[in-house]
Amino acid sequence: MAATKYLLDESRMPTHWYNIMADLPVPPPPPLHPGTLQPVGPDDLAPLFPMALIAQEVATEREIEIPEPVREVFRLWRPSPLVRAHRLEKALGTPARIYYKYEGVSPAGSHKPNTAVPQAWYNAQAGIRKITTETGAGQWGSSLAFAGALFGLEITVFQVRISYDQKPYRRALMETYGATCHPSPSNLTNSGRAILAKDPNHPGSLGIAISEAVEVAATHDDTKYALGSVLNHVLMHQTIIGQEAMLQLEMAGDDPDVVVGCTGGGSNFAGIAFPFIGQQLRGKGKTKQRRIVAVEPAACPSLTRGTYAYDFGDTAHLTPLTKMHTLGSTFTPPGFHAGGLRYHGMAPLVSHLKQLGLIEATAYHQNDCFAAGVLFARAEGIVPAPEANHAVKGAIVEALRCKEQGRSEVILLNLCGHGHFDMTAYSNYAAGKLVDQAYDEGELAMALSGLPSVPEPA
Repeated sequence: MAATKYLLDESRMPTHWYNIMADLPVPPPPPLHPGTLQPVGPDDLAPLFPMALIAQEVATEREIEIPEPVREVFRLWRPSPLVRAHRLEKALGTPARIYYKYEGVSPAGSHKPNTAVPQAWYNAQAGIRKITTETGAGQWGSSLAFAGALFGLEITVFQVRISYDQKPYRRALMETYGATCHPSPSNLTNSGRAILAKDPNHPGSLGIAISEAVEVAATHDDTKYALGSVLNHVLMHQTIIGQEAMLQLEMAGDDPDVVVGCTGGGSNFAGIAFPFIGQQLRGKGKTKQRRIVAVEPAACPSLTRGTYAYDFGDTAHLTPLTKMHTLGSTFTPPGFHAGGLRYHGMAPLVSHLKQLGLIEATAYHQNDCFAAGVLFARAEGIVPAPEANHAVKGAIVEALRCKEQGRSEVILLNLCGHGHFDMTAYSNYAAGKLVDQAYDEGELAMALSGLPSVPEPA
């Protein structure tokens, strides 16, 4: 009988993060200052981030050492398990071999502490005592709250209002760790008040919540800002996932043909995929050309429907311009339950890989994803977070393709978090109350028409 769990000893936990910038055949377009349209420099980012994280954001070396105090915290849950999904394979009747890297074992229940802990540590080392941030479903907010408690930081979280209302226990978790959580848009910031003046019942979006958090950080000298996805250093922190998975798959005697991750801002997808893409780009290790599949919500399809262009990362236009697949910074997605995927743009590095043809992208509606999550739960016992259900759906589609084609491929997915705080959504799905919401085509067209005008380089 083949093994089910592949566990690394703590001594084999990676000591360095992997930086894909070192292996890209073409560098990505730089972020630009919205006033000058010139590449941003460290001084432009200094009001928001400590210098150590700014250095990581622009780093080009392949490996960045993980500080020992950070690795010490990681040992609470890392290395995370790699699991062979024998029962799911049997339920599907597929010859494919399915593995999932399970990040729900972290204290906050998701992959987000992989970057929350180092971000909090670097801020504490720089003498910062207050951090603001945004969160959708609450996975990131609760992770930063956890990290803040470890390093004595005061954390303020602006949570997208629709998720604030849908997920009260995620909010309670943040407060248990000592953070303060506000629904966004709020009356605490100029950007929030402007939104509420137009629509007092606005459901919020990650773009709006980012604006509020950035505004507070930029207007208070004692406060910095932390982002849970999208930025280069955040994606790099997550690569510990894929590096561990490589070692564990070697233990299993397997190598993935297909790597699947869900995408909203891009962090968990990058975490599982970037080390495998880097290995392929260097032409080392396994020679097979793997397929790397990003799965996003059909109601917020930045990779499959968005435009690749320079855009603001937030709704109030307080951030630099980054070139990414975007639905427009003013676009507000419908209030579907995968709150962590309700972001108008995709990480610039993930977008760049899509432009280079190194990854694929597909989109599914939430009912299909919840059906996949229920099937997974009944076979494997873990109830995935609504966000993770997109990766589960993508993996099941690939496994059924293998069944149809009679191919015994190896499929790896990142099960980036559990859904224990999302059971209202599962109850609604079971009761037939979950609606597949379509985005407003008119609003999307208007948001895309308002993209900043940035001249193409000569």
